[in-house]
Amino acid sequence: MSRIGKLPVSIPKGVEVKLEDNKVRVKGPKGELSRNFGREINIRIEDGKIIFERKNNDRNVRSLHGLTRTLISNMVNGVTNGFEKSLLIVGVGYKVAKTGSNLQINVGYSHPVIVEAIKGIEFEVGGNNKITVKGIDKYLVGQVAANIRSIRPPEPYKGKGIRYENEVVRKKLGKTGKVG
Repeated sequence: MSRIGKLPVSIPKGVEVKLEDNKVRVKGPKGELSRNFGREINIRIEDGKIIFERKNNDRNVRSLHGLTRTLISNMVNGVTNGFEKSLLIVGVGYKVAKTGSNLQINVGYSHPVIVEAIKGIEFEVGGNNKITVKGIDKYLVGQVAANIRSIRPPEPYKGKGIRYENEVVRKKLGKTGKVG
């Protein structure tokens, strides 16, 4: 039995969960999410909790047990609290500005890079060097943050680039001079 899969997900007040065949809809104060799941896992609601049971013990079904529970838990958490990722821009002359709902990022290229906001994603800019990506879908927030980071990943010699807020960049030593 999956240790994660056997834990029920409690439904907080103000959140509505609907099950239709293999589709789960979660509606809460921040928005609505829906997702299709395979028929290998039985999903049911009892006493304000979502319970997950697998139909058999095949290896594939066992791996989907905990995954299904985690995805639905993230959906419930997203519509109640939301998710966010923070990024820092490090480097002389590197900066970010918000233009409408889009981001304009200057990170050493000949032109500014424009990042367009996707439906369900919101950007916040703090100062010239901090970006916060917010949304209710955990996957979408992480993917947008990774796309922004990939514009200029941190380089290992000076540490310049776009990094996650708590990311530790291991720096390399530069060239050693000729001695003698």
